[in-house]
Amino acid sequence: MGSITLKKVTKSFGSVDVIHPLDLTIDDGEFVVFVGPSGCGKSTLLRLIAGLEDVTSGHIEINGKDATDIPPAKRGLAMVFQSYALYPHMTVRKNIAFPLKMARLPKSEVDSKVEDAARILNLTDYLDRRPGQLSGGQRQRVAIGRSIVREPDAFLFDEPLSNLDAALRGNMRLEIAELHQSLKTTMIYVTHDQVEAMTLANKIVVLQNGVIEQVGSPLELYSNPANIFVAGFIGSPRMNLISGKRAHEHKAETIGIRPEHMSIVKGGKASKSKWQGTVGISEHLGSDTFIRVETDDLGAIVVRAPGDVGLKFGDKVTMTPDLSHLHRFDEAGLAIK
Repeated sequence: MGSITLKKVTKSFGSVDVIHPLDLTIDDGEFVVFVGPSGCGKSTLLRLIAGLEDVTSGHIEINGKDATDIPPAKRGLAMVFQSYALYPHMTVRKNIAFPLKMARLPKSEVDSKVEDAARILNLTDYLDRRPGQLSGGQRQRVAIGRSIVREPDAFLFDEPLSNLDAALRGNMRLEIAELHQSLKTTMIYVTHDQVEAMTLANKIVVLQNGVIEQVGSPLELYSNPANIFVAGFIGSPRMNLISGKRAHEHKAETIGIRPEHMSIVKGGKASKSKWQGTVGISEHLGSDTFIRVETDDLGAIVVRAPGDVGLKFGDKVTMTPDLSHLHRFDEAGLAIK
């Protein structure tokens, strides 16, 4: 069991409200990602669930029981921090075994659990090494192993990959996703990287200024953002957001179109359904090219094109948006259905 429910939870530091009243349900076995810009409250929310911060008001339930005032060690949760927090003088084996020895489990049980965790995390060949002899990704796996042996109801990850380089982050994302499929244990993961959120989560919670903007699957948030903030935050490159006359033509204050939902050709003529501009900087990624087009009335528009699109800086181009994928937002920034 690993269900977690937040009911009207708030957090304030003095006169500063960091988490405004929010409700959230995390079902047993889900992989939930808290995502948002720096300072949005996602790490604070995770620490409230862990019991590392006291709630100002509201209640937190774990497996149907009120855990609001239960100390962290008795909540049945395991937290993996951004810093590995390993003991440098201990071997990998002893680092993973540490929480079990503190719980005074029999040596045979400790050894069995450590061996199982090492096998799951591909650390068997490194059990007798010290953290200083491991790569960053391996050290993070040791930190995860130390959590696995506790057999928690849920794992809490606080930006665990931010200290790794791009290649290691990609590998560790896959390993964490495979770990979730293997263990089927509830996981809550905090990141500011929306690519991590999209690739890992069953459910994404988008936060801004301590408020939940939207909750849903990655595809739901990508295809049907509830407001301009979610539309601009989820997706890389971000959605093109356009205000003014072009938006008013579609009975909206702002319209949005994703880079992949436009076609682009050299030359052409402008019309109500076609936009013209000049090619600026392009990002060539092999299979895809992201072209920044400067326009007189729409600002800069990013278009996704094939890698061999053949356009160069300064070319005059015409873009045609696919209106079936157009997003409309009202004056309050809310999606118009």
